Amino acid sequence: MPNPLTSGQAPPATLDTVGLVDQRLGDAGPSGSASILEDGDTDPWALPQLKDTSQSWKELSVAGRVLHVAIGFLKACGLLGSLYLFICSLDILSSAFQLLGSKVAGDIFKDDVVLSNPVAGLVIGVLATVLVQSSSTSSSIVVSMVASRLLTVRASVPVIMGVNVGTSVTSTLVSMAQSGDRDEFRRAFGGSAVHGIFNWLTVLILLPLESAAGPLERLSALALGAASLQPGGPAPDILKVLTRPLTHLIVQLDADVITGSATGNATNRNLVKRWCGTRGQMTAGNSSACGAAAGGPCPGRNSSGAPGPEEQLPCRHLFAGTALTDLAVGFVLLAASLLVLCTCLVLVVKLLNSVLRGRVAQAVRTVLNADFPFPLGWLGGYLAVLAGAGLTLVLQSSSVFTAAVVPLMGVGAISLERAYPLFLGSNIGTTTTALLAALASPSDMLPSAVQVALIHFFFNLAGILLWYVVPVLRLPIPLAKRFGDLTARYRWVAVAYLLLSFLLLPLAAFGLSLAGGAVLAAVGGPLGVLALLVFLVTVLQRHRPAWLPGRLRSWAWLPLWLRSLEPWDRLVSHCCPCKACSPPQAAAKEAHCYENPEVLASQQL
Repeated sequence: MPNPLTSGQAPPATLDTVGLVDQRLGDAGPSGSASILEDGDTDPWALPQLKDTSQSWKELSVAGRVLHVAIGFLKACGLLGSLYLFICSLDILSSAFQLLGSKVAGDIFKDDVVLSNPVAGLVIGVLATVLVQSSSTSSSIVVSMVASRLLTVRASVPVIMGVNVGTSVTSTLVSMAQSGDRDEFRRAFGGSAVHGIFNWLTVLILLPLESAAGPLERLSALALGAASLQPGGPAPDILKVLTRPLTHLIVQLDADVITGSATGNATNRNLVKRWCGTRGQMTAGNSSACGAAAGGPCPGRNSSGAPGPEEQLPCRHLFAGTALTDLAVGFVLLAASLLVLCTCLVLVVKLLNSVLRGRVAQAVRTVLNADFPFPLGWLGGYLAVLAGAGLTLVLQSSSVFTAAVVPLMGVGAISLERAYPLFLGSNIGTTTTALLAALASPSDMLPSAVQVALIHFFFNLAGILLWYVVPVLRLPIPLAKRFGDLTARYRWVAVAYLLLSFLLLPLAAFGLSLAGGAVLAAVGGPLGVLALLVFLVTVLQRHRPAWLPGRLRSWAWLPLWLRSLEPWDRLVSHCCPCKACSPPQAAAKEAHCYENPEVLASQQL
């Protein structure tokens, strides 16, 4: 009887065989199956090959060419329109978070006893930026408090570090929209994580150093003393000019209420603007267009924001005459902006996938990931840093820039190694924007505003010197890749990271700081030492196991739920039986094996 394995026909794959293959493939999705084989040659982080299945231009008829051009034009218009609505939805999302948490953020900044603790100051900066979704708003609060002598420059340094960390939450939220495809999600979430990891690593180095010696405060004071400051005009805001016609029809906010809550000048005014001008003359401070229309400060408004002696004009936006509270308006805007943001992001990703094919994809990748020939290959990364800083300066928003880069990483147009310097340049660009805004401050607030902006600049510059200049020390890249691989296998880890890094852990640290510095040190100190020991033992297990005692050469002696995510994954899959959380079905597994005959042939049947 002939051996069926050596005959011309292969036996049909059974579910047992499929299970064996699935154990090797892990939790891979059907789109990127070959890229995550443990013993394969394909790098899962390599840019995918986007094949062009359409006909070439020479093969098309005249009607086909006209149709091709028309479809390309419509795709370009759809892409630009989706990007515009995406940016506007980010602006509305920021307004929604300000309505929900602005006064809370202002009240957080009030407690100068808590702010004297560096760890508490760092946590407050993170929480305030997450609440208002705007590093510019958080920085302006810090500047106002320093100028009002409610906060010292030394105490403001940890808060500025927290503001820098909190601004990376936007790109993390954007990456969640690409969780439908595991390979895209791996690249997108790894790109958003590399930004947050860079910020956290920089904080871990500079926060203890700043608490001990204050180098950032001294360096900023030295730079401030060497410069002759003159108040300048307001910084240009190109992006707001484009988005304001649409966003101001939806909602307008009074940013003075947030700053007033932090500086102790709080009033009972609503954050949603009701009055935007007077008959013939605009009111002061309650409208961003007031100064531009009147050519200077606008009189005619009392401190409570009620109508003054002159006839005031109501604002013309969707919530101007509503009886809803700020909290209710915030919830409505939050739901609507998230819906529009996710819809636009899905459209952008789909359009990019359809456009970035064949020669177009090759041209885009060549431009975005280009490197200089040897021995000048190192220049490409530094030019990417300058490009990120310049684009952020033009857009006047680091959140918009990073949120635009993350989808491009997901579809495979930008590599993680090239996105990393772009994000670093974005950090520098947003500090330049803050510095220009500080130079527009009044004369009494000018030195404080400029010094806080310089501290922010030197913090990010020190981070680049630490984690980019020396190639061996570019630790955020391998850490982000490992994190991206983990979230591609267990996609719920991304939600856990988002909640733990930007909400639960900062809230826990803030609660402990309210109990006093001694309580925070007594609880956080041992936990920090334990985390450091676990990290060191894990590194030695991988590279120098002979240096460890036999018991510590592996974590096999720990319970499974302490050394593996499998039990947690089963729990999450049981509680969340959705397609994104559950493993592929048996039919998908069988088709997956037929698509990979090399994998099937390598199994012992």
